[in-house]
Formats: sequence, structure tokens, C-alpha cells
Amino acid sequence: MGLHKILKIVALLLSVAGIIFLAMIISKGDDVVKATGEGVDGFLYVAYVMFAIVLLFVIVFVLKGIFAGDIKKTLFSVGGFLLIVIISYVLADGSDAGNYMLNDGSYISESDSKWVGTGLYAFYIMAVLAIGAMVFSGIKKVTK
Repeated sequence: MGLHKILKIVALLLSVAGIIFLAMIISKGDDVVKATGEGVDGFLYVAYVMFAIVLLFVIVFVLKGIFAGDIKKTLFSVGGFLLIVIISYVLADGSDAGNYMLNDGSYISESDSKWVGTGLYAFYIMAVLAIGAMVFSGIKKVTK
């Protein structure tokens, strides 16, 4: 059985599990879920498994690319990502500190607020770059 078939089966199983847990959450009702968080654990476990699988594949393929001799491309990609994170960190201001209460009753710190802002700005920058790359590719394809 090929890797593609195995991944399709795993994706199907995780999708079915996610749908089942979502149905359980919906059947309990908003008030129960908000008050107790009941039914959310299974949904989170599915998300954790999916995150672990994605992380594993990213690490494997990055290491595969490095050992295949594409170290220059890999280092440029990692450097570009770090540059985006640095730019995002500089843009984030952390001004929402103290405005949001956490589950333990404490308020979000300025540092935490700055890192949340960094993540949002990094996402926005990468989304604009991805959309720009698709538009550029489409224009390039049309002109040829």
C-alpha cells in the first residue's frame, strides 16, 4: 500500500472522528459547552493528532531536502521565514495587555500580546505573499 493511500485513509478516519466529536458538541448545546467544556476534549485530540502528523511530515521533508543537496534553497526559505517573523515582531505593539482575562483569572501580559500580534502579522504577510505569487503565476501563464 502506497503512502498516498495510507494518508487518504488516515485523513478519512480523522475527518470522521472530527465530525463525530463535532456532532457530540452540537448535541450538548452551547450553554453546556460554555459552562463545562464538555465534549471538546475529543475534538482537541483530533486537532493534536493532525498537528503532529503535519509537523512530522514537515520535519521529514525539510531534512530530506537538506540531505538531498538543496541546503541553499532550504536556508533561503528558513531565512525568509525568520525575516517575516522579525518584521512581524517589530510591527506588533502588545497594546492589548491587560484587556483579556485568561482562564486562570490573570490578564494577558504585554509580551504575550506582542507574540499574538506577531503571529497575526506573520500570517497576514504570508497570505499576501501567497496570493501575490498566485496572481503573478497566473499573469505569467496568460502572457505566454
